[in-house]
Amino acid sequence: MSTAMNFGSKSFNPRPPDKGAFPLDHFGECSAFKERFMECLRDSGYESGACRQQAMAYLECRMERQVQLMANEPLEKLGFKDLIEDKSEAKPEKS
Repeated sequence: MSTAMNFGSKSFNPRPPDKGAFPLDHFGECSAFKERFMECLRDSGYESGACRQQAMAYLECRMERQVQLMANEPLEKLGFKDLIEDKSEAKPEKS
């Protein structure tokens, strides 16, 4: 009952997660957005739902300015569909 285990035949190549992990903003390009989000969290007693507008702005900054760190993703797919619809409803129609 011996089983040959050959661990060298397959190699494991780790890859970063598709979503959910964001590398650090080493150059501080989005630090103003991050600070607004953190301030909102403190003011709301760390209720993240109250700070979704700031979170969306931070993610937009990351996608626009740090393409190599975060792929451009529709905000609807990131859970901000309701905020985007609110924005479009608030815009006056041009005649």
